[in-house]
Amino acid sequence: MVTSPTASRRPSWAGRNYTLLTAAAIITNLGGHGALIAAAFAVLDAGGDSGDVGLVAAARTLPLVLFLLIGGAVADRLPRHHVMVAANTLNCVSQAAFAAVVLAGDPQLWQMMLLTALGGTGQAFFGPASEGMLLSSVTGEQAGRAFALYRMAMQGAGLGGAALGGLMVAVIGPGWVLAVDAVAFAAAGALRAFLDVGHIPRRAPGGGLLADLRDGWREVVGRPWLWSIVAQFSVVVAVVGAAESVFGPLVAEDELGGAGPWGLALGAFGAGTVGGALLMMRWKPRRLLFAGTLCVFPLAAPSAALAVPLPVAGLAAVMFVSGVAIEVFGVSWMTAMHQEIPEEKLSRVSAYDWFGSVAMVPLATALAGPAEQAFGRSASLWGCAALVVVVTAAVLLVPDVRNLTRRTQAVVAAEGPAGSVGPGAGATPADAVVSEKPSA
Repeated sequence: MVTSPTASRRPSWAGRNYTLLTAAAIITNLGGHGALIAAAFAVLDAGGDSGDVGLVAAARTLPLVLFLLIGGAVADRLPRHHVMVAANTLNCVSQAAFAAVVLAGDPQLWQMMLLTALGGTGQAFFGPASEGMLLSSVTGEQAGRAFALYRMAMQGAGLGGAALGGLMVAVIGPGWVLAVDAVAFAAAGALRAFLDVGHIPRRAPGGGLLADLRDGWREVVGRPWLWSIVAQFSVVVAVVGAAESVFGPLVAEDELGGAGPWGLALGAFGAGTVGGALLMMRWKPRRLLFAGTLCVFPLAAPSAALAVPLPVAGLAAVMFVSGVAIEVFGVSWMTAMHQEIPEEKLSRVSAYDWFGSVAMVPLATALAGPAEQAFGRSASLWGCAALVVVVTAAVLLVPDVRNLTRRTQAVVAAEGPAGSVGPGAGATPADAVVSEKPSA
């Protein structure tokens, strides 16, 4: 039998779905990271201030919070790739319209908020479906390595997208960067249409949407390591999001020279995540959640660096280190979800995970401007850094977070009790689990 060179070079765990998901993630991250910069500078170019930037950022996250749980239940009911393609279509249309109003000149704040909100709605349905699809596409002991490689490719694209996006915003303006992101969503959606869900068992009829949501909730609250880290990240993601989406562009505009330097700093963070993923391709810490949680502390550093503020080189170095650190946590969190959550409930549990992570982001971004006016920009940023340190230290008090360890094989049975995380995982024996958290 003759084997093609391409097939022989591809690892056994990198199947068709995994390959398509990785390629699509590269495309959307190339466009999406530049678009985040473009959206902030589109508001500033239209005469907006820090409060307006915060309102537009909050407009994206609010529908994400409102529809995430529904999106997770829908993704466990319908073919996940259909949900992903529909969400990509909505994102494509909303970003194309956003680009059009910016390029036409004099975009109104309400227009930018509305179109950004449509993008957030698409993400609410896409996120749980995407994570469930990815987690179900990998099997065996190499799951951690597969997730690390996926994230390395995704974050590498984010690195290029942020650096190129910042440059493009400075050279040709934010409208064209938003247009490129719309094209990226169209291309990624076309790839995701070819995903195969034949390996996913059909769900038995019965139960409704609310029953599905209750079932997902029981899965979450029955696992102390899961709900405690979700609660931790509800604060971490909120304050980091406010620092990077609101204060970051403002500091760049006032102190660092504009969009280009800020794009470079975000690119350094992306480079760090690539380095962290490379590290996790080889390193398999035994107590994964403990190692991962320790690596959340460096997420306080970028807020502190912006508070000083450090020069561009110093800020880029801090962003690089925080990128490495969060990727260690990320791969660990994803592996735990893959190992411990029944396949048919992956999207629902992922939805609660995402919901907890982003629930406070609209409030934090909307309050960023008023906080700056009340306390000053530097004091607000120092407050963001302090909150990251405090909640991360608190979650280390949970025994399961400290003691949860790696398994060599998946053990969760779908029919197990909601409070169980497989043999020994809840009791944190020496052969428990790993887990990875998605970025919001």
